[in-house]
Amino acid sequence: MENIKANEVIEGKVLFEKDDYKFIWLGWDKYSEREIIQTNQYLIMTKDMGILLDPGGVSTFSKVVAVVSQYIPMTKIKVIFYTHQDPDVSSGIAMWLGITNANIYISNKWIRFLPHFGIFDASRIVPLKDQGGDIKIDGYQPLIIVPAHFMHSPGNLIIYDPNSKILFSGDIGAAVFPPNKKYLFVEKFEDHLQAIEAFHQRYMASNKVLRYFVDKISKYEIKMICPQHGAIYDGENVKKFLDWLYNLKCGIDIIETIY
Repeated sequence: MENIKANEVIEGKVLFEKDDYKFIWLGWDKYSEREIIQTNQYLIMTKDMGILLDPGGVSTFSKVVAVVSQYIPMTKIKVIFYTHQDPDVSSGIAMWLGITNANIYISNKWIRFLPHFGIFDASRIVPLKDQGGDIKIDGYQPLIIVPAHFMHSPGNLIIYDPNSKILFSGDIGAAVFPPNKKYLFVEKFEDHLQAIEAFHQRYMASNKVLRYFVDKISKYEIKMICPQHGAIYDGENVKKFLDWLYNLKCGIDIIETIY
């Protein structure tokens, strides 16, 4: 697989396009993993609206704005979706509310955390219940908000897009790259394991949770899994990752090794 230098700036890439509908990965910035945790941000757009998925923290804000502006005016960003409360996901929220008219979708478990990122007006916050929900898109199938609780966060929600058949998985599938060894797509899953195994063992609650999640999403046709950290899974690597996840011992399953 082709490695990308840690300080190399990579612009966005369209992952799916049909008519006016696009699902876009928003690139990487100049920061290396030694300085700041590497993150992925995504944009879903039509001719009339844009939806940002985990647009990130303060440090990535200017990069994400610059790339999004190449595709759509900020005035058309109508929805910002956050999987959970972590600062690498949502600490830029005050700045995004300042330059867009978007509503913020996030689990109701984290509404009271948002003021710590500078949010005092909750009128544009849409609190989501544990069961998930959907996000309407004119002319297209709605995005499905999928519960993924205790998979890194106790109030965790992700997105399945039936239009592109892409699962935006947040921290599920996340990778921690070695220095100077970033790559956008997983090529050989067996090689990619070294970048994902330790993360999932520590940040996922238990194998029972993993199995419950995999069983729940098995009803969806998933052509691509796009995590918030690391590389994108497509083709046969989607099934390979989910099969591996289903059998992984993690969290409280291996508590003796953690202590």
